[in-house]
Amino acid sequence: MLKEIEQLLILQDRDRKIRALKTELKLLPGERKAMEEKLAKSTQQYEAEKLKGKSIEVERKGLEIEAATKRDTIAKYNLQKFQTRKNEEFQAITNEIKRYEADVSALEDRELELMEAADQQKRVVAEAEKGAAEVKAQFARNVQYLEEKIVAIQEQLKELETDRTRLAGHVEEDLLDTYNRLFNSKSDNAVVGLDHEVCTGCHMRLTASTSAKVRAAREVAHCEQCGRILYWVN
Repeated sequence: MLKEIEQLLILQDRDRKIRALKTELKLLPGERKAMEEKLAKSTQQYEAEKLKGKSIEVERKGLEIEAATKRDTIAKYNLQKFQTRKNEEFQAITNEIKRYEADVSALEDRELELMEAADQQKRVVAEAEKGAAEVKAQFARNVQYLEEKIVAIQEQLKELETDRTRLAGHVEEDLLDTYNRLFNSKSDNAVVGLDHEVCTGCHMRLTASTSAKVRAAREVAHCEQCGRILYWVN
């Protein structure tokens, strides 16, 4: 294999690693955003369940006050009932007492429903709080992991780019320019093998003369179809 091809293959390996790490680095903010959204969602759910619980309690308190007010009214009516001497007034007051008692009974039934709902909601809130705490803890762990990962990738990139600069310095300028152009336009495959006279980059069969040129390994040869730099596989 030509020395130039060996140099380019090593350079291509470094470039692939550099590109892969840069791609991974670009994806990490998206991962963090997804985690932040998950944390926000769990927190919002917990707050919503707490608010629902408070609403139930507020409604129950309101009914309790309303029922107490109606009981006070019933007590007043009972006092008035035994103070009146007119049958019509007595009957009217009695009817009012019955109406208020029916109201109180309905309010008490609703209070019982709300008490049961409040107990159930307390369990829901506890579960939501537990879930939010778990997501928060997981978020903290994952953020730390991402931050450490970013630092590690940046260190790897620095080492690879330094090595890449050193390697590129040993490649002839025109050949390096050709390689760089091909690497950027051919999906990281600037230098590919010629396998049974077929370019493994574009998968096209080459002419016998080009195949012979690649096999002889006396000069840099290119694929007639895609322009990639070739080396002999078998």
